[in-house]
Amino acid sequence: MYFLSTRAGDNPKADILDKKDLFVNLLNMWSYILLGIIQGIFEWLPISSEGVTALTTHFLIKTFNPVDLALFLHLGTFFAVLIYFRKDWKEILTFKNPKLLRFLTIATAVSLIVSYPLYKLIRSMVLGNGLLLVMGIGLLITAYFHKKNISFKINLKYLAVMTGFLQGLAVIPGLSRSGATIFGLSLSGIKPDKILKLSYLMSAPVVLASTGYLILQDSTLVFKAWPALVSSFLIGILTLHFLINWAKKIDFFKFALIFSIICFLGAIIGFVF
Repeated sequence: MYFLSTRAGDNPKADILDKKDLFVNLLNMWSYILLGIIQGIFEWLPISSEGVTALTTHFLIKTFNPVDLALFLHLGTFFAVLIYFRKDWKEILTFKNPKLLRFLTIATAVSLIVSYPLYKLIRSMVLGNGLLLVMGIGLLITAYFHKKNISFKINLKYLAVMTGFLQGLAVIPGLSRSGATIFGLSLSGIKPDKILKLSYLMSAPVVLASTGYLILQDSTLVFKAWPALVSSFLIGILTLHFLINWAKKIDFFKFALIFSIICFLGAIIGFVF
């Protein structure tokens, strides 16, 4: 009978196809894990994690739009922010820190208003070198201001609007969300140790809204890209802890200058090659 003649091993071609499928699935899983690791590292740095992951996705994963997948991977680092700053979120959500709640609400609203039309405009584009150069200049200005102790008295509401606008622009692959918000926050005279913390807290509401929108558009993202979410969360919480502690020990001028140089080097390499 036919079913007796198609047992495992009786059909060499079927076995080869099964092994090929297994290999492809394993390769895809490791590709997603690699993307999650990249997201977990670059999300906190003033270098566009979205630009790096979108560019990497372009070569590794053909199933999804590179910009969509890059944005979706922020969900892993969202949980890292949620857990690492859980005490701050508890104060925010229980209205014990109304000033911070108001700041995040305004910044989030502005970010979403700016980012949504931009996302619709650029989701088929992967930018990088020019915006990396812009980030380098912004971080160099940040370093100079801190070296010279230059700051401006900016009302918290206006600061929220400005940094929210800069964060919204970061939907463009190649423009760093962390770099843009760090630059904006540094103009106000906020203490360096709080600039990073506030920058990372700002990301959570926008990430939740944007990834929620993406999942509603294509739920297969969750089922296929879950290894990337796991790896971005695990690596993200480790690198977040390291960076926060490192920033406390190093002069913020040096911190901004180091990443400014990295941006310039990245832009030069991109333009040359």
